Amino acid sequence: MQSDRQRHGFASDNTAGICPEAWSALEQANADYYPSYGEDRWTQQLTKAVCELFETECLVQVVFNGTAANALALAALCQSFHSVICHQLSHIQTDECGAPEFFSKGGRLVGIGGEAGKIDLDQAAAIITEQHGVHSHKPRAISITQATELGTVYQREEIERVCEFARSRNMFVHMDGARFANAIASLRCAPKSVTWELGADALCFGGTKNGLAAGELVIFFNRELAHEFDYRAKQGGQLASKTRFLAAPWIALLTDNLWVRNAEFANNAAATLSKRLQVEAGLHPIFPVEANAVFLRLSNELVAGIQTGGWQFYKFVEPDVYRLMCSWATTEKDIEEFVTDVTSIVRSS
Repeated sequence: MQSDRQRHGFASDNTAGICPEAWSALEQANADYYPSYGEDRWTQQLTKAVCELFETECLVQVVFNGTAANALALAALCQSFHSVICHQLSHIQTDECGAPEFFSKGGRLVGIGGEAGKIDLDQAAAIITEQHGVHSHKPRAISITQATELGTVYQREEIERVCEFARSRNMFVHMDGARFANAIASLRCAPKSVTWELGADALCFGGTKNGLAAGELVIFFNRELAHEFDYRAKQGGQLASKTRFLAAPWIALLTDNLWVRNAEFANNAAATLSKRLQVEAGLHPIFPVEANAVFLRLSNELVAGIQTGGWQFYKFVEPDVYRLMCSWATTEKDIEEFVTDVTSIVRSS
């Protein structure tokens, strides 16, 4: 019997609400009149907080969402005759409607393979070698996703190899950090140690998936690459008039390490969900559970049974791999009910 209740707890970390601290900060920013277009005290404080977090002077721009962050950052790195090497399952390749290519006015994304969502540098080298000089797009940047779209995390030495690869070819390094917080919670390291210290030029730092309503940060560690980026953001429709409503919740997220604690909670929830599904339902993850995602190979019959119970989640890799996402708001009850439903269907089949 089909359940009337739609349950989205594991569909995406975008389905979770705003965390209490961010909500409170939003209310406080709403208390009076303040300057607009980033001239408010929250936006200025946010820039300072980000520089302190990464322990370096960097340029910080708040935009509305991850697609805008990635597209505008890559457009700042590339011109129309340039190309960006990325994983074939990366968000910029599969889920951004060509925005990175649109905003670079013709720059090309080149998707390549690699195990567990990580770029295979041998494949990248082969692709670059195949370019025909001025007759091809010139490789200009390499983009990695941290944590990856398959829920894995680039280790420090892996990022170092990517950065060395890029530098030896006069390329820039862009990091799509929609789940950067989950990666840091997994690695338990200083943010600088896996970004600019290794040679990353730009980071798109995600907050929406970690407890905010909206607002991603474009961070340029190489400030020369950010020349007139404020104009690019404005032209791209990403300059918020009431910027304080994006900045204030971010400050709450960065206060007392809340951004890491939220991510750590989500990661732990995914680890618990994965373990229980293995032990109780005999379902084993097909990729290492290193952040807040669990990927499972599920039959059509099992999926239909789970969805009949009202659970919503998505097929991610054809033909039969599905993704379960945990968030800062995932509860023990969510996990208990989901595992109970799945186990019941497995045992009855």
